[in-house]
Amino acid sequence: MSTVPGKEVEVMKAISSIKGVSETHLLFGEYDLIAKVEVEDQEALTRMIIAELRKIDGVIDSKTLTGVKL
Repeated sequence: MSTVPGKEVEVMKAISSIKGVSETHLLFGEYDLIAKVEVEDQEALTRMIIAELRKIDGVIDSKTLTGVKL
């Protein structure tokens, strides 16, 4: 995720409090932080992103990457 400069820690704390978020880490580079989420299905992920993550004050942009098990 990209955040408003100076709001990285505040955004990370807000994200950490969301049910399903298992890890958060601040980053240096193109993005400001990364969050690992564990949800039951793609629909739950979509709801979380739209209804919770993107509405956090200070979030500018997000990029979602999903993992798969082979």
